[in-house]
Order: sequence, then structure tokens, then C-alpha cells
Amino acid sequence: MSTKRCYYETLEVERNADDGKLKAAFRKLAMKWHPDKNPGDATSEVRFKEINEAYEVLKDGEKRAAYDRYGHAAFEQGMGGGGPGFGAGFASSFSDIFEDLFGMAGQRGGRSGGRERGADLRYNMEITLEEAYLGKTAQIEIPVSVTCEPCSGTGAKAGTKPKNCSVCGGQGRVRQAQGFFTLERTCPGCQGRGQMIEDACPNCAGSGRVTRDRTLSVNIPQGVEDGTRIRLAGEGEAGVRGGPPGDLYIFLSLSTHEFFQRDGADLHCRVPISMVAAALGGDFEVPTIDKGKTKVKVPPGTQSGRRFRIASKGMPVLRSRQTGDMYVQVMVETPQNLTKKQQELLSEFEKLSSGATQPEAAGFFTKVKDFFGNRASS
Repeated sequence: MSTKRCYYETLEVERNADDGKLKAAFRKLAMKWHPDKNPGDATSEVRFKEINEAYEVLKDGEKRAAYDRYGHAAFEQGMGGGGPGFGAGFASSFSDIFEDLFGMAGQRGGRSGGRERGADLRYNMEITLEEAYLGKTAQIEIPVSVTCEPCSGTGAKAGTKPKNCSVCGGQGRVRQAQGFFTLERTCPGCQGRGQMIEDACPNCAGSGRVTRDRTLSVNIPQGVEDGTRIRLAGEGEAGVRGGPPGDLYIFLSLSTHEFFQRDGADLHCRVPISMVAAALGGDFEVPTIDKGKTKVKVPPGTQSGRRFRIASKGMPVLRSRQTGDMYVQVMVETPQNLTKKQQELLSEFEKLSSGATQPEAAGFFTKVKDFFGNRASS
């Protein structure tokens, strides 16, 4: 009969603990009982092995199911395809706590060979709504780091070559013993490049790159919106010592338009009309984004705020054949600075008005009258 402690008790979790709780408990206990944290304590090493063994089983769905059903017997006498312990999964179990323990990664890195990818660049570009509607090809000039020609990007003076780092032997990483672990970290001598430059190129001071102004052509498609990002692959900074270049990202912003407001692919505008035009009806012309004009017909009795839809006069949808609509909202303007004659005419009009000419006002004041009448009677 097995005398091993229950794996759930070892990790100090309930049997229904999910993967997140298991991992959190494992990390906490591994940090606490790691032998390097408790030098000379034999108990710590034993507890450390028990914690790893328990987590190796419980983190695996199939192994956990077998353990829940058969207990430790599931991994004895060949059941379960081999028992837990310091097997192939040990390194993966502890890879996520090496940084917490030692501030470095455990045997994950490799030699970079000195070649590093160049940085990505960002360029902000403002365009008009008309340019977003039509699309355009823009020329931009940006300062970028390019490969140094005299040294071909190696950073070494012409006629010389970089040499392997004497600290790491050209590996870019150095090993360090931590208890019974062997850990690796970036070489402090070459910063992980694996190579050292003894005679630097005078043109680039050993960086392998120089700054130049570059003119690029940017294709802006129809229908772009505010915040659209355009990626130009390989147009960023040159890589270090012959590494691949980064990318250039163009971020677009649309300037405020004097007439239109944009909502996705739809365009909106407000047009003031006179009280007479709203009452008697009429029509007016408004500009469209395609530099044309369209006529809007206002029926008699139009109220302020009413919208009129003009189909397919909005913005094109990016990478699509669809087009949005244009919405014209009329705002009835109240007359101002009236002459005496105009005031007299409006007063006469008011006398001749009735509930039929102003149904909303008549209905509202009828409700108000009923409201106060009910209050008085109660």
C-alpha cells in the first residue's frame, strides 16, 4: 500500500481546484522549498521533489483523471505509462518560475550571432475627408537607419571582421550553476551577440547603421477611416549587423470637415431652412463628397430635426464595393431682427392659427390644462 502523501495535500489545494489554482499553488510552494532558497536543508529538497511530482500529475488532464480514480496506484507497476518525477516534463514545469527565482531564463535562449532585427517605425499622417473618399498616393520623407555601406552592416572596419566573444566563446550566453540546476543568461561581454568588434567602422561607429532621409510612396486606399494603420514591410530601421529591417507603420487621422460629419461609411450634415420653407415646403441643393450636388425636397409641414436620406452618397467601404449613405438633417431657423411690418404679419398669422396649424403645441397645452384641472379637483 502506498505511503505517499496525497498530491492535492502536497500542493495544498482542494480536489476541485482548477488549472489556475494548481499553477499558483505550485509556484508559491516551489519558491518556498527550492533548495537554493534553503541551503543545507535536506527536508527542502525532499519537499521540492514532492511538489514537482504532484504538479506533474495534476497539471495533465489524463494523469489527473487516472489519479482521481486509482490514486498513486495509477502510476505503479506500469499503469499510466510511466511514473512522475524528474522526467522530460520537469524543465517545462519549472521554466515559468526561473525568472522569479533567479531573474533569468532557464536554458531557453540561444546564440543570436550578432544579427538583430531593426526597430519598427511609426509615421502619423493627416488626410482630408475628400482624400479618404478618393484615395491617394502620398510621398513621405522620413529619417531612418539604413545599413552602413562601407562595412556592409557588420560594424567592423573595412578589411576586418568581428571576432567571437572571448567571454562566451561566440555562443552569446554563459552558463551558471544554481544548486543542481544549470542556468543560462545573456553574455555580459557581447550582450548576446556572440561577437566582438575590435576595430569599429568609422562611418557608423560600429553599429552597422547610419541615418538617412528616405522618400517613400504610400498608397492610401479609398474608404480609410480615422486611425487606420498601413504597414510597409521592411521599411523600418535597418537591422543591427546585417539583421533584417523592421517595418514602417503609417497611422492615418482625418482632419475635421467644414460640412460633413462621418459615421462609418455614412455622412451627415445639417442644413438650416426658413420657417416659411418648412411650413410651405420647397427644395434646396447640398454639396456631396464626390464634388457634386444633390437636391433635397422638403415637404410642407417639415419639423426641425427631420432627416432625409440620400442613398449611395456616403463614403466607400474599405476594400469593398459597398458605399454608405448621406443624411441631411434640416434645422428650422427662427426669424431674428424682424422689421415692424414682419412683426405685424407674424402677429396676424398667430391670431389666425389654430390647433390644426400647430397640432403639437395644441395637444401639449391641452394636457397641461387637464393636469392642473385634475389637481384642483383633487
